[in-house]
Amino acid sequence: MKRYDRLREILQLDPERDFLRIYRLMAAYEFPWDITRALELALYRTYAVPRIGGLLARTGEFTDRPQKRYDDTALLLDAVMEHGFDSEDGRTALRRINRMHRSYDIGNDDMRYVLSTFVVVPKRWIDAYGWRRLTEHELRAMVAYYRTLGRHMGIQDIPETYAGFERCLDSYEAAHFAWDEGARRVSDATLGLMASWYPAPLAPLARGASMALLDDSLLRAFRYAPPKPAVRAAVRGALRLRGRAVRLLPPRGKPHYARQNPQIKGYRDGYRLAELGTFPVPGSAGCPVPHAGGGPS
Repeated sequence: MKRYDRLREILQLDPERDFLRIYRLMAAYEFPWDITRALELALYRTYAVPRIGGLLARTGEFTDRPQKRYDDTALLLDAVMEHGFDSEDGRTALRRINRMHRSYDIGNDDMRYVLSTFVVVPKRWIDAYGWRRLTEHELRAMVAYYRTLGRHMGIQDIPETYAGFERCLDSYEAAHFAWDEGARRVSDATLGLMASWYPAPLAPLARGASMALLDDSLLRAFRYAPPKPAVRAAVRGALRLRGRAVRLLPPRGKPHYARQNPQIKGYRDGYRLAELGTFPVPGSAGCPVPHAGGGPS
């Protein structure tokens, strides 16, 4: 297989009908590292909205157990992508996601904003640092994938196009990014978690590299001092160089899923999807969308 053969396969598929297949090829074959990093940044951005970051701080989950929350979030979201919306594992993951969210008072606007980060941040990341840019074909499939995920989460008024998702994200952040003490604690815990993935002598460098990827709006919201321009340039330049190096490598022959990431550290002996996440209120609703078996899951 040659470097662009999988892209040729993607371009032969219908982005509206085959969106799951296309997104799986993107996330597990073409850009697994980039999409993982981009989704980490996407979720991190949401902390700068005080209603979201403050709620996460009050639960204590992201400050007291950041590794477990990271693992559970990645594994649940990835199970849907790997197995599909109508699979047993996909339905189990969706039930867990929805029952956690519906245990708290989370408004539709906040949920739609979080969904928008899953579309916009990976596109921007890959265009900046990936080994190639996304095609319009792939972007349409990614929009269709996350619109479907949003419907399964009961989100209303989901944007229909990438431009709509981008407007949703940019306008929401402009209106709602602000300082919140609890959100800052969640941010600090998350940056600490990412630094902990590296040997102790490298932890300060890892934290500094993470800070160099934050834009000015995030830095202001969390009241972080801006990184030195030279540090920011070095980190972002290194990521662009990585992308160019990956372009010269042969294409991935086997899929890579989140459960294979070295950052997933809490389940060395395996896990059950039905046991991931938190269980604050028993009996909360599952997925609101009817599945192939008939009725909601």
